Amino acid sequence: MSQDTTSTSPVSLTSARSDQVRLGLFISIIGLMVFLLGAKPEWFLLDRSPVIGFVQISVFTFGLGFLATGGYISLAGLWKNQERSILSDIGTRLIATGYVIAVFAGMADIFGLGTQPLPMVPFFGPLQAVGVQIGQVVIATGMTMMIPFQRFKQ
Repeated sequence: MSQDTTSTSPVSLTSARSDQVRLGLFISIIGLMVFLLGAKPEWFLLDRSPVIGFVQISVFTFGLGFLATGGYISLAGLWKNQERSILSDIGTRLIATGYVIAVFAGMADIFGLGTQPLPMVPFFGPLQAVGVQIGQVVIATGMTMMIPFQRFKQ
């Protein structure tokens, strides 16, 4: 019988997991920059309008998606070779649900659910801002649930 030399050693698995965490953090940083570009374009000297319009809403929603995806990748990498808990699986679903809430709240006018129907210029109002913030809180709750707390008990 020949031995399988392609099996991964614990050292390479640990290295692969830390690379996964680094990749997730890199994606999160890119997502944060894109989110800030959409939410506060004046910080980048790109503000052209006194209102938040479709392009800004799209950019910060896209950035929030990258931020949530990067956070998920990083937190999933922290589990290493352990089986993920039910709490972590629920956290994964909360991250996705929070993003859906944020997208639908932010794009309410584009979807025809907001205060200004489509022939009018889309407007990011206070109720939409609260909806996006609720989505962000749900995402943060899901990420907190994904932290492998049992590793810290040992």
